[in-house]
Amino acid sequence: MKQIVLTILLLLCWIAVSQAKMVSIVGDMVNMRSGPGNNYEVVWELGQGYPLSVIDQQGDWLKVADYEGDIGWVQQDQVAEKAYLVVKKRVVNIRSGPGENYRVIRQAHQGVVFRTLGKKDDWVNVRHEEEDITGWVLRSLMWGW
Repeated sequence: MKQIVLTILLLLCWIAVSQAKMVSIVGDMVNMRSGPGNNYEVVWELGQGYPLSVIDQQGDWLKVADYEGDIGWVQQDQVAEKAYLVVKKRVVNIRSGPGENYRVIRQAHQGVVFRTLGKKDDWVNVRHEEEDITGWVLRSLMWGW
């Protein structure tokens, strides 16, 4: 019986996490704060497109988490529902097509943000606008949507 209850609880947690709302930063630099208000300490500065998972909301403030599990608050008008991904591994290969048989055109380091253009199987088509790079990355190496 305990095993069934534990399984149900784990399933419910997985469903809640998998259905988390994703948002991305709009603007060049946005302050992530320790609480829901401008009077709280700035814990991080986040750049354009940085993806976040929404945990909670208080008024016009969103409690969010990033790919490393860091938690903070951002104002709702500083985010939008635009698809971006961040590199979560130390280094990833950006390829010319959706598969390991395609040539590597560049590499990207942990924390670099890309706009999501599309998906094919386990691969995502991404674009880094500042460096004018478009290519494919294995989805499991990225975080966001």
